[in-house]
Amino acid sequence: PRFLSYLLVIMSNFLNRWIFSTNHKDIGTLYLIFAIFAGVVGTALSVLIRLELAGPGIQILGGNHQLYNVIITAHAFVMIFFMVMPALIGGFANWFVPIMIGAPDMAFPRLNNISFWLLIPAFTLLLSSSFVETGAGTGWTVYPPLSSISGHPGGSVDLAIFSLHVAGASSILGACNFITTIFNMRAPGMTMHRLPLFVWAVLITAFLLVLSLPVFAGAITMLLTDRNFNTAFFDASLGGDPVLYEHLFWFFGHPEVYILILPGFGIISHIISTFSRKPVFGYIGMVYAMVSIGVLGFIVWAHHMYTVGMDVTTRAYFTATTMVIAVPTGIKIFSWVATMWGGSIHLKTPMIFAIGFVFLFTIGGLTGVVLSNAGLDLAFHDTYYVVGHFHYVLSMGAVFSMFAGYYYWIGKMSGFNYPENLGVIHFWCTFVGVNCTFFPQHFLGLASMPRRIPDYPDAYAGWNYVSSFGSSISVFAILIFFVLTYETL
Repeated sequence: PRFLSYLLVIMSNFLNRWIFSTNHKDIGTLYLIFAIFAGVVGTALSVLIRLELAGPGIQILGGNHQLYNVIITAHAFVMIFFMVMPALIGGFANWFVPIMIGAPDMAFPRLNNISFWLLIPAFTLLLSSSFVETGAGTGWTVYPPLSSISGHPGGSVDLAIFSLHVAGASSILGACNFITTIFNMRAPGMTMHRLPLFVWAVLITAFLLVLSLPVFAGAITMLLTDRNFNTAFFDASLGGDPVLYEHLFWFFGHPEVYILILPGFGIISHIISTFSRKPVFGYIGMVYAMVSIGVLGFIVWAHHMYTVGMDVTTRAYFTATTMVIAVPTGIKIFSWVATMWGGSIHLKTPMIFAIGFVFLFTIGGLTGVVLSNAGLDLAFHDTYYVVGHFHYVLSMGAVFSMFAGYYYWIGKMSGFNYPENLGVIHFWCTFVGVNCTFFPQHFLGLASMPRRIPDYPDAYAGWNYVSSFGSSISVFAILIFFVLTYETL
């Protein structure tokens, strides 16, 4: 009986600390563990993609093209909604925003708890959508008519929609929590213009989430009723308009990509300042650059839709506004460089990840400016050039900032030091791997290789082989990261 009561105490302690947690640090840790798990799943899916594309012809999926599209779709959803957002917003923001503003915890600690636990059923729903019927092979954009009941009969897409609803609810609740916390719980004297840049980044991200996710929820709810209750929002044969879905989706989808990168901007600002041993160059400029990116992010969405047949005036407008977004982004790049300029630079692991971020994010930004041009995009749309572009800003922007933040803060979070030499090795393996994977994709795009195809003409074989080889280097880098984490903890 004594042993049993001891066990019960241990279990109830565990339950209260981890399951019913209202502690922002513990919840942040749960988010980070979840993000690492989802990252492994998402990476495994990407490896399957690259194995199938390693050479022309059928490789590993036995000619099951629907399965290939399901893997593509799951890879995107897992990486975006269950890896990057939980790590940057749920993990690092939860851990450090209250500390940075001098608050005892988040404004709504119980809400914080359910924001995390909603992700578990959301992730389960997404994975189950891949395993019922033939899976949801719609791409992360879920465009009708492919996602309609005629294009995808069965429950897969409905499960995916429900998953996105639940993940969206989690994000909205978390965003409300951050907005309230940052506005109401700053320590005396911590004015908005003294806020650390990471806190600003999270605040702007939270506003983007609150403003964009409800539109997305509306779009997928309409898709749900089209599929199950015979409405015709997106069914052209009944007077609906599939292009309406695209507008609604991208009104969320474009702010979403800024949601993914803005917290990374904040992390990078802190790291470059710390390891250059000087305050960040142009603090106010950095803040208003992020605010501008947040505002402009809502008025550029149709640059994802140049090929749907818009007026030339509309295309001109979206080209112009998209190019304007490059200005505040450029301000941030130059301010980071100016922060390092004349600084006493210490090249520890967080700093080399941050420098890698600045360099690779700049390349991704430049290909983005290329794509902003409506005329050029007619040729590049739905080719591997676009895939190369967004993986440079995400796989080397968001992910590098996540690793940089991990190395920067793991000592604060765990109380243990990471082995510096392994961190440097991890950086170089990742750097070589991702560039080897994604740089050749720009060449494939220039040669008109389409996205989301499981097979291709022999002419594209060379660069695809290089790209697939790069992905195996990246996987090796992740193994090093796990060895490093084991050594650290």
